Amino acid sequence: MAKYFIYAGIAVGVAALAGIMVFGTASQQDRIPDSTVPAPATLEGSFSSPSGLGAELNKEKWREDPFADEAAEVKAKLGLE
Repeated sequence: MAKYFIYAGIAVGVAALAGIMVFGTASQQDRIPDSTVPAPATLEGSFSSPSGLGAELNKEKWREDPFADEAAEVKAKLGLE
């Protein structure tokens, strides 16, 4: 009998967290004005999760790698290039 209370508690907790996430997302989307212009990085290289359940991610192609020189030196030392 006690394990059913645990299962019920987990189910209620998951449902509560899902409700909080839905409410929070909806309330944030209502606050975005219609005149908003997306940043250039959001238009370049954005991709969605293959399953459709994940967030839409963004590859910023225009940003340079600050450690590219150091990475090239390490790769040259290790013979990876």
